[in-house]
Amino acid sequence: MSGLKFNLVVIMALMLASVQFHDTVAQTTHVVGDALGWNIPPNGPSAYTTWASGQTFRVGDVLLFNFTTGFHNVAEVAQAAYAPCTTANPISIATTGPARVTLNAPGTHYYICTVGTHCQIGQKLTINVSAASATPAPSPTPAPVIPTPVSPPTATPTPTPTPAPSTTTSPPTSSPAPSSDEASPISPPTFGQSPSGSNAPSPTDTTILPPPSPSSAPSFTTVVPFTFLAIALAFFYYI
Repeated sequence: MSGLKFNLVVIMALMLASVQFHDTVAQTTHVVGDALGWNIPPNGPSAYTTWASGQTFRVGDVLLFNFTTGFHNVAEVAQAAYAPCTTANPISIATTGPARVTLNAPGTHYYICTVGTHCQIGQKLTINVSAASATPAPSPTPAPVIPTPVSPPTATPTPTPTPAPSTTTSPPTSSPAPSSDEASPISPPTFGQSPSGSNAPSPTDTTILPPPSPSSAPSFTTVVPFTFLAIALAFFYYI
């Protein structure tokens, strides 16, 4: 913050110096009569008339009257008092030389020396003052720009993909094949009727059913009907 205050003070000082510089440039100091100064002219009033014709007077300019104090003075008078060199009731008067008179208003201004007959023998001046020229206002020096800290961009989190529901179908669990022990017993056919079904033995079929698998030992209740069935079939077909 101290550095910023120092910069502001420097900028204000530069602006003030710039305004004063423009005022100094706009203000022109005119040395009345140049080398002649403010004295009794040797060739009459034409000396100051010729000098004034080569000058440009504007509001704010300064007239510098160089004279010796006690020998001359300079008084601004009205137009009516200028031609007859009337010294009574001047607008302003300066008795100490050199005298500086600032031109504060546009128009025609009249100056004479009120000492003795100096005005009558040519120590008098008429000038025309124009309005002050438009001086462009000084451009203010821009204040230093303090950069605003920029926050780093916040990283947007990447959305986690939602896993798709599994469409894999579990294979159906196969039911275990029934063991031979769980097989239903075959009922023997009734005598006097032909056995039905494609698996029934034909009259000429004498094939004996194979014994059960040794992996499962037949129970007594299963072996007895098969033996009885074989004897019954043999008896039925061969009688």
